[in-house]
Amino acid sequence: MGGRLHDIAASLIFIVLYGLSFGMVLFAISIGLVITMGLMRMVNMAHGFFAALGAYVTVWLMFQEGAPMWLSVVAACVVVTLLSVLIERVLIRRLYTAAQLDQVLLTIGLAFLGVAFLNLLFGPDPQPSALPASLAANVDLGIRTIQTYRLFVVALGACLMLGLWWLFDKTDFGARIRAAVDNRRMAEAVGIDVDRLFAVTFVIGCCLAALGGAVGYAMLPPEPMYPFKYLVIILIVVALTGFGNIKSGAFIAAAVGLVDTAGRFLAPTYGSFCVYFFLIGMMVWQNIRTAEP
Repeated sequence: MGGRLHDIAASLIFIVLYGLSFGMVLFAISIGLVITMGLMRMVNMAHGFFAALGAYVTVWLMFQEGAPMWLSVVAACVVVTLLSVLIERVLIRRLYTAAQLDQVLLTIGLAFLGVAFLNLLFGPDPQPSALPASLAANVDLGIRTIQTYRLFVVALGACLMLGLWWLFDKTDFGARIRAAVDNRRMAEAVGIDVDRLFAVTFVIGCCLAALGGAVGYAMLPPEPMYPFKYLVIILIVVALTGFGNIKSGAFIAAAVGLVDTAGRFLAPTYGSFCVYFFLIGMMVWQNIRTAEP
């Protein structure tokens, strides 16, 4: 009996910590899209490409150039930031006032171009996803051991959530963004440079996607179809979070990560469907709660 309880407790710890770490990677990637769609009303379906590029640059620097992981992650964020500045100035800023269908069509086209670019530059095969020795080591929790990498990702996600909540809810920058979205003409009348503000916000969203892709390369291995392969689960997090709701983003992403991990662990054959049932249940519950007088 004691051995069975030990196995159950070990399995629960595995599901919780591995689910939370997966959820924090989803949070880092999806929160950029939450910001872009919620605060700017800009539908960016190419968001997954920036996460994929962040993962590719990190892996390439680590395994081809021998760079340490932390330096590779920083470099990946810098590369994606510079590219996103260029894309924003050439294409995206023309779409801020365009119809959402135009935004979707153009950014999906960018995603296809991104897939072709990744395939041409890095080849069609998935890239290696080995971890540095310090993160690959295990931490003994008494009941079972857990990879240091998983604990690191959970801690990073918590810090990211607090930092973004402070930036967008407690600073003048966040107030200016909300004012520009609510009434662009009035914001411009009081001296807010809306175009520059939107450009900075778009670049922040892309940089966050790169950070999520770079840190999470061991969970979501980089491959050319990455921008589309993980787009659905990213959109699930965005849909459940609510546009622009930074504070609940981490909790929703953690819940999605837990449900997906638990489903795949407990029912490997059908577990991948659990997250979709979770999405349907949450949407129904939100509609019922909204409809209540």
